[in-house]
Parts: sequence; C-alpha cells; structure tokens
Amino acid sequence: MNSNKKALVLGATGGIGGEVARLLMQRGWEVTALHRNPASVSDKSTAHFWLPGDVMKQEDVIQAAMGKSLIVHAVNPPGYRDWEKLVLPMMDNSIAAAKATGARIVLPGTVYNFGPDVFPSVSEDAAQFPITKKGKIRVELEHRLRLAASKGVKSLIVRAGDFFGPKAANSWFSQGLVTPGKSPSVVRYPGNAGIGHQWAYLPDVAETMVRLIERESELEKFARFHMDGHWDHDGKQMVKAIGMATGNTDLKGSWFPWPVFRLLAPFQQTLKEMLEMRYLWRAQVRMSNKKLVDFLGDEPRTPLDIAVRTTLTGLGCIKPKVANLELNSNFVSSH
Repeated sequence: MNSNKKALVLGATGGIGGEVARLLMQRGWEVTALHRNPASVSDKSTAHFWLPGDVMKQEDVIQAAMGKSLIVHAVNPPGYRDWEKLVLPMMDNSIAAAKATGARIVLPGTVYNFGPDVFPSVSEDAAQFPITKKGKIRVELEHRLRLAASKGVKSLIVRAGDFFGPKAANSWFSQGLVTPGKSPSVVRYPGNAGIGHQWAYLPDVAETMVRLIERESELEKFARFHMDGHWDHDGKQMVKAIGMATGNTDLKGSWFPWPVFRLLAPFQQTLKEMLEMRYLWRAQVRMSNKKLVDFLGDEPRTPLDIAVRTTLTGLGCIKPKVANLELNSNFVSSH
C-alpha cells in the first residue's frame, strides 16, 4: 500500500480522468487537478485542489506534481484535433514530472496499438504494428514510457475496449450508437454482423486502475494490463441492452453511415479519425485479461444492463429511475 496517497490528475474534467479522480478521493487520496482555467470548471467534485496550468508547459506539470506519488495521465486533445502535435509533448511533460518527483504515471490504454497481424486474441506483450496514425502515436507513447522505465520512471498502462459510461461524451457509444439527449429509436451499429466487439464501462476501468494502484509495491516499473470488459460476441448484445434500458425490446441495429463519413471526413476531423478506426469493427479482436485476473484475482465488471442504463441516463437518452438503486455502480467481479 502506498503511504503517500497524493495524486495529480491530468484530464480530471474528462470521462476516464474524472472517474479515476472521484474513485481515488473515495479511497482516501488527496487529488489535485491541473487546468488552464479552473474558474471555468463547473463541476469541481473530481478533485480537492484545482491548480491553474497548462499540460503543454513542462514547468507547470512538474510544479503540480511536487509531493505526489501518482500522475494520472488522462488528457487528450478534444475532438482528435492536432493529435500528432500535442499528444507526445504532453506525455514528455508527465515523464519529466515523474522523474522529478518519483511518481508513477498511470495511462489509460487502447487497442489502437495493435494491427490485424495479432488478431483475434491480444496479450499485453503482443507485437505492435498499428495501421493507423492514432495507433502509431499510441505505440510511441508507450515506447517513451518503456524507455523512461529503464531510467527509473514507473508507469502503469491499463488497456481496455471502447469506452462507454455516463460521462464518456467522446466515444463510439455516444457519437455513433446513440444521440445524446434523444431516446434511441434505432441503434446505428458500426460493426459487421456476427463480429464480436469489446466494450469497457468507465467506472469499471477506474476501479481496475485503482485496485492496481493500491498494490503499487507489487507492480513492475513498466506495468501493463488488459481488461476484458464487456465482450459482445456477435455485435447484438449491446443493441439488445440498449433496447432493454429504453423499454423497447424490439430495438434493432441499423445501417451505419460509413459512406457519409467518407464523404465528410476531409472536412471534419472527428469523422476522419472514426473512419480510420473502421478496421476494428470489421475484424474480431479481443484483448485477453488473463494477466489481470492472475494478479487481482478477478476483474471489476458492472452488469451490462446496469452499465448501459446508467450510461443512457447520463447522456440524457432516458429519464433516471429515481427509485431504482441499481443506477449506482454495482460492481460484480467475474473473470
């Protein structure tokens, strides 16, 4: 157990950063967030302290990290803009801060690192030959953390499937399957029929990260774990869960407008990036959580129906069931 329970969270206003920050606070950690304009943050419940500063400025990150044992690096450029210009410098600044303070960096990872050559079952040490720009940047992020580990900088990477959750605004679930603020009459499903897909509920990802953080002394300097999350074996289970949550059991998956994406991609960066990731919907790919289960004993997993209902409620797609206590996160550990 880490005796210095002080953390710096970069990206505390985002989906995964906010979830990890809230959970750390519940577990007795003192959480500090770095934000360019803290006065503009309407919900400051994800941190005890909000410091003004820019993640792109190394001195700001180092100063904010002083006295901390943990740096949660959950910051990303909004709308996928300028990834190639911003993502790597931000990581370099976190590495510099970790080197100066001895803190461990925690990075939410993705399947983007991997190409079709290692599908369908992917382990933590699988070869990384991505076929997309974002994937190549992700590989470089991890390469820099591995190199830093050889110089004493500790890190933890938890890779998971496509995020969904009540605060996951920038996700396939909220930008593809449903429309926030509207009750879904159909679900625009991007995948091919019969192809499985891996999903990750944000509160489960946060719980997994914090459980690993709580076993700091047992972690490798460069530690990597995969989550299984919710495995939709045929692409129909997520659609079915959305139908159950909305009370429309006849809800079907509809045609996804990939041709429209192709036409508009040159003018809209988000659509361009989503189109680039289409290969992950055309092939079955599943990250194996064997290492995680061997280490923790199980994987935190909220039942899919509760996770989807909570997500749709948070996105304003359905009204909250005030009397239904299931809307609170209800972790069920399973392999």
